[in-house]
Amino acid sequence: MIASLSGILSSKTPQDAVISVQGVGYQVFIALSTYFTLPDINAPVQVFVSTYLRNDTIQLFGFATMEEKQAFALLTGITGVGPKLALSALSTLSVPDLCNAIESGDIESLGSIPGVGKKSASRIVLELKDKTNRIVISGNQNSSTTTIEPTNFLQDEASSALINLGYRAPEVKKAINLATGKMGETYELEDLIRTTLKELAKG
Repeated sequence: MIASLSGILSSKTPQDAVISVQGVGYQVFIALSTYFTLPDINAPVQVFVSTYLRNDTIQLFGFATMEEKQAFALLTGITGVGPKLALSALSTLSVPDLCNAIESGDIESLGSIPGVGKKSASRIVLELKDKTNRIVISGNQNSSTTTIEPTNFLQDEASSALINLGYRAPEVKKAINLATGKMGETYELEDLIRTTLKELAKG
């Protein structure tokens, strides 16, 4: 089983990345939190990996930190929570915020995750409330620091990422417009997505 990958970053999108290891390109599906930490294309990169087997399909999921990998494992251990929903959770909430929401029974915060209703949020709390101590938070939550000029392309990237999380296109467009109205002349993709997520959470 693959535990981690170290190689050259061949490509990246908010949904996945391809890492070239000795001439072999491995596609890994990622959360937005991991996407924000990835280096430039053709730069060295390392990600922690969780291998997911389903029927005849093998999928790799990559994480910037061990905490994310541990949280992913706990979430996918719940009946009815698949890898896509787990990545959505990690894209919406940081690992510390996710753990805090579970430990405090914050159904509202968990319900802000696309695809998670009150019933699912309650089940997550019930099954994981006593298991979050398995996640060791290092406090080193890296993020991208590259400032990007706001362009339609940048907004399209944010829109694509959020729609893939499960939000509806009209909701995303409205939230992005509200988010950009609150931001300065330059901002990072991470800032745009996180600010838009806050607008989406308001409903």
